[in-house]
Amino acid sequence: MAAPAYPRQSSAEKLITLTIGATYGLWLIGGVYMAGPVLGWLLAVLVARAYYLAPIMGRDEAPDPLPVTLWLWLVCMAAMEGILLLGHFNFDLGLGQTIKSSVGWAKGWALLALFPVAGYALPIRLEVLVRAVCRLARQTLIILPFLIAAWVLHLPQVLWVSPLKALGGSGDEYFTVILYTIEPGVGTPRWQFFAPWSPAAGMVAVIHFLLAREEVEARWRWTGYVAAVLMAVLSTSRMALIALAIMIPLTLLVGRLNRPSTWAIAAPLALALSWFLPAVMAIANNAQEGFKGARADSSRVRAALGRIAVNRWQDEAYWFGHGIVERGPHMVEYMPIGSHHSWYGLLFVKGITGAVALAIPMLATLGACFRAAMRDRAGRLGLAMILTYWFYSFGENLEVLTYIAWPALLAIGIVLRMARRGELAPLDRVPAGAG
Repeated sequence: MAAPAYPRQSSAEKLITLTIGATYGLWLIGGVYMAGPVLGWLLAVLVARAYYLAPIMGRDEAPDPLPVTLWLWLVCMAAMEGILLLGHFNFDLGLGQTIKSSVGWAKGWALLALFPVAGYALPIRLEVLVRAVCRLARQTLIILPFLIAAWVLHLPQVLWVSPLKALGGSGDEYFTVILYTIEPGVGTPRWQFFAPWSPAAGMVAVIHFLLAREEVEARWRWTGYVAAVLMAVLSTSRMALIALAIMIPLTLLVGRLNRPSTWAIAAPLALALSWFLPAVMAIANNAQEGFKGARADSSRVRAALGRIAVNRWQDEAYWFGHGIVERGPHMVEYMPIGSHHSWYGLLFVKGITGAVALAIPMLATLGACFRAAMRDRAGRLGLAMILTYWFYSFGENLEVLTYIAWPALLAIGIVLRMARRGELAPLDRVPAGAG
């Protein structure tokens, strides 16, 4: 099949294609962390311009009015900044720290709203985003032998820390060029590619695999598949492997819920499952213990970080949180309190109001994408993306990874726009080989 041509890319599409294509080049200079936020705010400028000029645009060119779901993202992520200011005021953190935290909000929480809005409001085609991700997958396959060779030859794990760290203000891990890491206590290698740590690379792998499923050309689709699976495996991320195993079957099931045959099959299966429920529960418990035991130290630290976050939230800062992240004690290896979990982190830093501010738009998006997935094929992509975000909210801090996970948010916005305009392909018309 000939490669589809994408004539006359819009300004937004050019920015997206350029940013994704430059990922490894930016990684070598420590610039990936800066590129995501810059792209998000540039797209926000284009969105503002599009709505400002909408009255003089043709009906086909003007952006659609934002749906309630995306308004919730904008309002709730703006509320995150207000909650941040209240937390800083309550703990008298000072003007300098408040400015620094507000910049952090602009590079994190704000992007959770800006990218889906950009996907909805701007003329960004899903196939352009998908192809850019698959081209990045080709780069991954090219660079992967060199990353493995670095471990085999016992080359230094860290090449350098980019001087761009002075502009970012975050930890060294966001600006460090790391070839590979060695798992403490185990001695096995792990790779994190252009992510700040290996599990984050696993999250990227899941997102890229789901996007690659929408590629219509087999050559590029399988390039995306292979690179994503290798990223997930070599990152040795337990969450990534679980997500890859459950996300596609789950979204396929949702896409068939409106078919009588689905319920006809599900009813006897549910009855049979009830008979074997005790055995199923035992298997699930064993699997959970095996999951924790695979990296017992990691699971212990995660659990301790969560307990500390919840206890200090309840005792010290119930409504608006502590305002900033704090390092934990020695027992959690001095990791930030509430890290490795978006909800614990939110409770500690922004209190119950912050957790509610994230839960509202995520629930609304889940509902909107669920409805889209029941009607059309590409709607399943939107559902898979928001489910991935939900899944990883219990193992990562979403806001700090938006700078590399933004294609998922952009895809959600694109799918919501396509659903509104009736542009999604019916479930019985599937791109050849896409499954």
